[in-house]
Amino acid sequence: MSTLAISPTDPKELRPLLHAEVDRLRDENLLVLHRVELELDEVTERLNTGFDADRASIHANRKP
Repeated sequence: MSTLAISPTDPKELRPLLHAEVDRLRDENLLVLHRVELELDEVTERLNTGFDADRASIHANRKP
């Protein structure tokens, strides 16, 4: 059973649980996890850029 079945909300409690999960991964799964993390970072950056552009557009189009 995963140590993350009940997720703590405190990052100080969550960090060792995540490290334990990563330590249990098989090598090939660790490579997949790393690739997913990289893709998630890329998607997050694109979303943030899009949201920033939308907010700027909204502020620019506001009527005083």
